[in-house]
Amino acid sequence: MFDEIFEKLKKSKFRSKFKLNEKDKAYIKEKGLETIKSHAKDFIEKRIAPEFIPNDGKQTPMRGHPVFIAQHATAACCRNCIYKWHKFKKDVKLNETQKDYLVNLIIEWIKRQI
Repeated sequence: MFDEIFEKLKKSKFRSKFKLNEKDKAYIKEKGLETIKSHAKDFIEKRIAPEFIPNDGKQTPMRGHPVFIAQHATAACCRNCIYKWHKFKKDVKLNETQKDYLVNLIIEWIKRQI
């Protein structure tokens, strides 16, 4: 389902540099993918989905959680990147289908890393 977008992302020097390290992989193994997916849903809902994000472009740290790494790798880190790569309009609250797409994209990237 995501092969096409992953092929495009792989060609980006910036996006392709993101990888999960051993600490991230151990955290995923300890928590389980369902918990990680729950974290991804929460991060997308609170930091990405709103219509207006006061710190857009700075709301996703570069490290500290495997989902943050995956968000940068998949261009699901801010509304500018999401618009550029996934064509979801900015300044409009994301709908459930769009949020599910981003969460599932993040989880698929994580699965491919572990």
